[in-house]
Amino acid sequence: MSAFPGPLIDALLRTAARLETGVDYQWGHQGACNCGHLAQTITQLSPAQIHAAAVRRAAGDWAEQALDYCPGSGFPMDYILSRIMALGVTAEDIARLERLSDARVLQRLGRNDLRHNQREDVVAYMRAWAALLAEDAAPRHALAERAA
Repeated sequence: MSAFPGPLIDALLRTAARLETGVDYQWGHQGACNCGHLAQTITQLSPAQIHAAAVRRAAGDWAEQALDYCPGSGFPMDYILSRIMALGVTAEDIARLERLSDARVLQRLGRNDLRHNQREDVVAYMRAWAALLAEDAAPRHALAERAA
């Protein structure tokens, strides 16, 4: 994770806000699911472009795509994953976002009953993840500012 994950926090919050507006959400569509929406925010690609990139490689869901990630492959999906991972997101983070399963995020929410395919739960998860990232980064950011 980067020293101060501001761009990732911003992307998570913007994605959550966009999902709240009622944009198309389909968990079974790789361009309009949990990770697909985050990818839209980060890359500015359309849901159709993201989905086409994912099925072109035919490696499976987002978790499987992240495990097969190879930055030099030339596959469009690896370009998308590179953009996401450049913000500090790991393959494990991607798998957890798709299933809403990160233990720290769930603990922060005080829930472990999130439904990975429900818009409202995705919004809550993204907001909680962003808050955790901000909390984790604040002490490091303050130390860096004092050292400068």
